[in-house]
Order: sequence, then structure tokens, then C-alpha cells
Amino acid sequence: MSKVFIIGAAGKVARRMSNQLARRGHQPIALHRNPEQADDLAARGATPVLGDLTKLSAAELAGLMKGSDAIVFSAGAGGAGMEVTNAIDGRGLELAVEAARIAGVSRFLLVSVFPDALRAGERSEGFENYIRVKKLADAHLVATDLDWVILRPGTLSDAPGTGRARADVAIPYGSVPRDDVAATLVEIIERPEVNHVIIELTEGDTPIGDALTRIASR
Repeated sequence: MSKVFIIGAAGKVARRMSNQLARRGHQPIALHRNPEQADDLAARGATPVLGDLTKLSAAELAGLMKGSDAIVFSAGAGGAGMEVTNAIDGRGLELAVEAARIAGVSRFLLVSVFPDALRAGERSEGFENYIRVKKLADAHLVATDLDWVILRPGTLSDAPGTGRARADVAIPYGSVPRDDVAATLVEIIERPEVNHVIIELTEGDTPIGDALTRIASR
């Protein structure tokens, strides 16, 4: 059983991940900002922990995550504007990395963004800032001595998960159900041999576990 500290636990992918972790015997610890989110997270099998990523110090966050086996950073501004994006997706990730070091938790999973995200549509200044901040966050994590994995899913959908996907270090752009993103994160947590790799993820035909085994074997 792993104790998994989830930052951004009230998000759509993270909530699904809490369900799946609990069903597989793990202990999700769910950091959330709004008190009213606690009951839903508890119902999903997680232990709710109240905390605002934009207000916590690194030492305070480290105190909350201490004793965890892995950290999953799935927090995001969700289109709330450039200032919030910079605070959560950018500085928030840097804060979490520092906290992980203080707490002595080396396993760190980051949910990032596919580099080709929505490039066919109209791109606003806010969207370009979001892509820039996410890339800088990826680079910040890669430069650390943590046992990191970066997952870059394609366009997220609420279609039912299939347990199958296309996953590799570089694949064509596409969509992917949130269920399968969550399932991929759980599989990565259960496979410590998958580390120091950036994985792009879309819907596909390969069982998720098999795809990760192939990546780890390289």
C-alpha cells in the first residue's frame, strides 16, 4: 500500500484517481482548498487535508505531505487567468518540489499538458501563457534530483475509460478519457521502475500497464 499525497485533489482527474487508488488498497491524501470539498473527497476513499497552495509555505506543505510515498501534482488554474496560472501551475509546482525535498519524499508525478494542445484553434494570450508556464514547470521538475515522472495527456474527455491507451515519449496528438489518465497515474505509482521520463498519453488500444512496461524496459 502506498500513501499518495495529491495536490489539486478536487480536480476531475484527481478525484477519479482517489477512487482508483482507494479501490486498489492505497491511501490517497487529498489536499483541497475549499472546505465544502471534503465530504466528496472522503466519499472517494481519500483523507481530506485542507490547504491553499497559494498561501502555504514550503515548510507548511512539507509538514502535510511528510510520510507520503509519492506526490501527485494535479493542480491547475483551470482558465482562471494568467495571474492564477502563474501562481498555481508555475509557483505552486516550484513550492511543491521544495516541500517534497524538505519532507524527504522523492517520488513526484506531475500532470502536465500535451505540447500540441489546441494548436488548431484560436490561441489567446492567456493560453500561450499557460503553455509557457507548464513547459517551465516541466523543466523545473526535470532539473531536480527527485524521482520524477511527467504525464502529458491529450485533450481530456469525460468518455468512459477503457483501460487502454497510447502512451510513449512522443506520440501524435489526440484525446483521452479522464478515467484513463487517472488509471495511468495509478499504474505509474505502482511501477517504481517507471521514472525520469516524460510520457505523452492519448486514447489507444494497448492496455495501460503494458504500455508502461514497454516504456520502463527501455
